[in-house]
Amino acid sequence: MNFTLKTSKYAKETLLQLQASTGITPNILIRYAVAISLRNNGQGAEIAPITKDFSDGLVLNRSTVTGEYDYVFRALITQAAGRELSDDEYFPGFFNAHLERGIRTLAGEYKSAGNYEKFIRALLLE
Repeated sequence: MNFTLKTSKYAKETLLQLQASTGITPNILIRYAVAISLRNNGQGAEIAPITKDFSDGLVLNRSTVTGEYDYVFRALITQAAGRELSDDEYFPGFFNAHLERGIRTLAGEYKSAGNYEKFIRALLLE
């Protein structure tokens, strides 16, 4: 069982940029990114678990990333996968795949919004 999430360099840089702009910590931004990826799950491309071991990104503990909502994230990711997932498939595999897809959308949302207030409103209204 793996309790460590290693992000890509792109995800690390994006998370740190968003944190600097919004004051929102990376663990919360990761939750937003995964939620956005899950929301957009039915819109085309299949998602496959990430098995690559990133060495130049952030390294975060599972309990820091998912917090008290680990079971909720697991249920949502399992539902999106359409099959039962082993613990290692769920975290970090599918969780990281949804993070990597969702962080791109999240960064685009912030860029489109232009500032923190509009960004939060856009997230809440979707």
